[in-house]
Amino acid sequence: MKKTLIIVLSFIFFQMGFSQDQPKSLSLQEAIDYALENNRTAINAARDIEAAKQQKWETTASGLPQVSASIDYQNFLKQQVSVIPAEFFGGAPGTYEEVVFSTKQSLTAFATLNQKIFDGSYLVGLQSAKVFLEISENAKVKTDLEVRKAVIEAYGNVLLAEESIQIFERNIEVLEKNLFETQKIYENGLGEEESVEQLQITLSGVKSNLNNVERLKTLAYQMLNINLGLDVYNDLVLTDNLETLTDQNISLSILEAENNPESTIDYLIAKNDTKAKELLVKLEKSKALPTFNAFINGGYSGYGDELNFTKKSQDWFGSSLFGVSLDIPIFSSGMRNASTQRAEINLEKAKTDLTDTEQRIKLQIASAKSDYQFAIEDYENKKENLALAERIETKNQTKFFEGIGSSFELRQAQTQLYSAQQELLQAMLDVINKKATLETALNTTTLN
Repeated sequence: MKKTLIIVLSFIFFQMGFSQDQPKSLSLQEAIDYALENNRTAINAARDIEAAKQQKWETTASGLPQVSASIDYQNFLKQQVSVIPAEFFGGAPGTYEEVVFSTKQSLTAFATLNQKIFDGSYLVGLQSAKVFLEISENAKVKTDLEVRKAVIEAYGNVLLAEESIQIFERNIEVLEKNLFETQKIYENGLGEEESVEQLQITLSGVKSNLNNVERLKTLAYQMLNINLGLDVYNDLVLTDNLETLTDQNISLSILEAENNPESTIDYLIAKNDTKAKELLVKLEKSKALPTFNAFINGGYSGYGDELNFTKKSQDWFGSSLFGVSLDIPIFSSGMRNASTQRAEINLEKAKTDLTDTEQRIKLQIASAKSDYQFAIEDYENKKENLALAERIETKNQTKFFEGIGSSFELRQAQTQLYSAQQELLQAMLDVINKKATLETALNTTTLN
């Protein structure tokens, strides 16, 4: 019982400690920093670097001295019998004697040292291990950029949902007030039933949109948690707001950044691939070179009919051997040549892909700059449109309650206002996301 209680309490304390590690409130920059440390994809990318470092040492160590040892114990359950002519022992010619040449038991212990003297594939392997490490490091940079971009987008989607809910709730409050007043006017015989119905239709649509956005908000929080590396149901409070982030991400100076593909991570990854293909060509060519290895071993053997190997009286017989081996490839019926040619073809393909990557990156950066500039312009335009829509809606509401405007005109003005509100929110989000896309394309990670 006591042991069970200890286990339960330990589990509770562990859960409490685990929950304390979960962040409760985050700004966008804090969310990015947290994700770069805790996002599961980023964690595995860091592990890939560690694995590449170990592989590099594994390749290096394969050319260093290798020592192995073996111990063999044999016990003949039934010893092998040989027959020899009896006349060797003074017996009659034509007869044979049964003899046993070995002892019933034997124990042999040996140690061997192997060393590569020359192996062309080993030299290429050392270069390949270094390139593989560079590939893993570049992949980590690529992953971090993608994680950062995903967090920005997820964070923005949450803020969009939060802002939309607030706007919908304010709109519902105004609509319910208008509907109440219109209903009273109609009941007093001073208005038409259609005016009430028009407002009811508008209110119903806004409530439906509110319910949908509330569901989307839940999904947006869950997506953000996943990108952060948190439990999907973790509760978070976002300390930034959409308008502030939009203002922070309006930076025309980034549009003047140099379109240099060679500094981008995609170009570096493509260049790594070209290096890898060059090394494969070297590897195939190295197979035509001789390999030279050396070894030395030494050990002791003991024999007896009884298990006396641990006794001082046991005789041990030592032996040692040194040797070298030279393996010279002579003729492979064209196999090595075909392998080399295939590797050279793949190298040419990689060079072509590198050129194509360079051109695509140039286009990607130019497109990202254009999209970002448009997002800024569209944001300014949507702010002006919202101001106009608010004035139009206010005028139509005044005209409606003064009896000089129709309910249809009011509903049209309200619908236009609601669309302008959502368009402005989306324009804000586009500024943030397009900036993140441009920074990813340029391989930069600054928010401003």
